Amino acid sequence: MASRIAGVAVPQIELVGHGLDSETVALLADGAACVEVPLSAYDKVERSWRRAGDLVAAGRVYGRSTGVGANRSLDVDPADFDLHGLRLLRSHAGGIGALLPARQVRAMMIVRLNQLLVGNAGLRPEVVRGLAAALKAGVHPPVNEYGAVGTGDLAALSQLGLALAGEHPWHGGPTPPPPISLETGDALALISSNALTLGQASLARHSLDRLLRAAHVVAALSLLAVDGSLEAFAEPVHAARPHPGNVRVAAEVRRLVGAPDRPAPPTGRIQDPYAFRCFPQIHGPALEASDALERVLAIELNAGAENPLISAEGPDGGPASYHHGGFFSAHVALALDQLSLALLPTARLSAARLAALNEPGITGLRPFLAGGASAGSGVLILEYSANAALAELRNAAAPASSGHAVLSRSVEEAASFASQAARQVMRAVETFRLVLGCELVAAVRALRQLSVKQATSLPVGRAYALVDDNLDLSMEDRPLTADVSAAAGLLDALADL
Repeated sequence: MASRIAGVAVPQIELVGHGLDSETVALLADGAACVEVPLSAYDKVERSWRRAGDLVAAGRVYGRSTGVGANRSLDVDPADFDLHGLRLLRSHAGGIGALLPARQVRAMMIVRLNQLLVGNAGLRPEVVRGLAAALKAGVHPPVNEYGAVGTGDLAALSQLGLALAGEHPWHGGPTPPPPISLETGDALALISSNALTLGQASLARHSLDRLLRAAHVVAALSLLAVDGSLEAFAEPVHAARPHPGNVRVAAEVRRLVGAPDRPAPPTGRIQDPYAFRCFPQIHGPALEASDALERVLAIELNAGAENPLISAEGPDGGPASYHHGGFFSAHVALALDQLSLALLPTARLSAARLAALNEPGITGLRPFLAGGASAGSGVLILEYSANAALAELRNAAAPASSGHAVLSRSVEEAASFASQAARQVMRAVETFRLVLGCELVAAVRALRQLSVKQATSLPVGRAYALVDDNLDLSMEDRPLTADVSAAAGLLDALADL
């Protein structure tokens, strides 16, 4: 089935509480598809809400009949009960810093909707339907950047809750959903999640996965430009030490250039610089780190991890609320940190290949791939630009999970900082894109000067033709900013070759 966004027909994707992955989050957040929730998916939400009501009527339940955090032992006065939830949202909607881009907030909303459909939150179905309606209307609340430390995106989700209640504005589409009357039990049930962090992590992983695939193509073009040896990519080399990422990288480079599993020995250099020879060993771990993050997301995006967890199976056979620490995002933080750390070496390798392309002893061309003018600088500045970007990648690779915080009158004495780790990966993605763009500009310039073209029957030949058609042909000394921007913009297309 298809729906229409801004007059354009787009496919519908059903959210049902399971099966959500980072690619689907990105499709929905970018408006390439629209959300649909089948009526049957609300059945679990309805049952969970009724169980929560029974539990509150029978005894104390954290955040519903008590305060939160250090106030967990304080009961809500019956006279305050009707407004307790709204006060909780108002007090927690204190995010600070810049407003986040719409796609990141939409990603948060998509993740939270899917999690609520798991049916462990005890949230009223009307609230879940309101969230689905907001997504279909194309609206999102303004959400500030800072307000979480990896133990729940409380500020961001409180801003969402207040928007649903009509107390916080909507941005985006012209017709936001009508306000919903939030009950006390709805507040903590809505905000007990790391949905913003998971949405950002999903967007980053989706983009980075495509860049890592494009990096194979860029490295293959550079390998051709230096007449590099394919021995380092031979199947027997990697069968003898079969790390999955390394095996995948070597096979992908062989596929791109049309090489056999056992390439012939080189006729020139016996061994290439590390930038070419060690590409499988350095890029492979980045692929594995990306896959590891997706495995974590496959659980988290489809998890009912609210605290308390409203369950149909208590110790006496009836419903129960379980108080727990499932909101602590150690797995997410560590997977994101691992990806940032794994990305840095492969980005360094791209800058090293760029340096090799500037070296006459490797390419046989003029220094810095200069044009005809004497003492021309060619692409010299791209080394500086790429290494400046690498400095940003080094900062992003500092593990966010090494942070520490003691909060809420010392009853919350640990934090995963997964939210910071997600922002660091997002920053690293765009920086890595620019580093690859610098290498791609130099590789294509070298191939042009060498008049080396591969048949378009090969993926590397199609890649060269695409980039050659879209980059300025001039070899004169000139600003290369536009060239790098154009090259970086082609990387998504290269990922699909």
